[in-house]
Amino acid sequence: MYPHERSLVARLADKPFALIGVNSDPKDRVKSAMDRENITWRSFWDGGSTNGPIAAAWNVSGWPTIYVLDHKGVIRFKGVRGEAMDKAVDQLLAEIEGGER
Repeated sequence: MYPHERSLVARLADKPFALIGVNSDPKDRVKSAMDRENITWRSFWDGGSTNGPIAAAWNVSGWPTIYVLDHKGVIRFKGVRGEAMDKAVDQLLAEIEGGER
């Protein structure tokens, strides 16, 4: 999953795109994973528990959960990965460029 996310961040570096992670692992495991996996995007720590405040606010019940939000903060896609995530993000960027929504 991380290699795909890294490639997405690199491909969209000059676009209005942000990848944000939320991690519920213990803090020492989060730091180790961020270093090992070269995670350069913003990633929030959710208290070291799957019952953290971010997971609760977003109704996350399984990990990983992926939400793709549009430029207005509306969840437009959920659970997309790999090529499906690329298509979702590209669609939303095309909408911005075309002045849609």
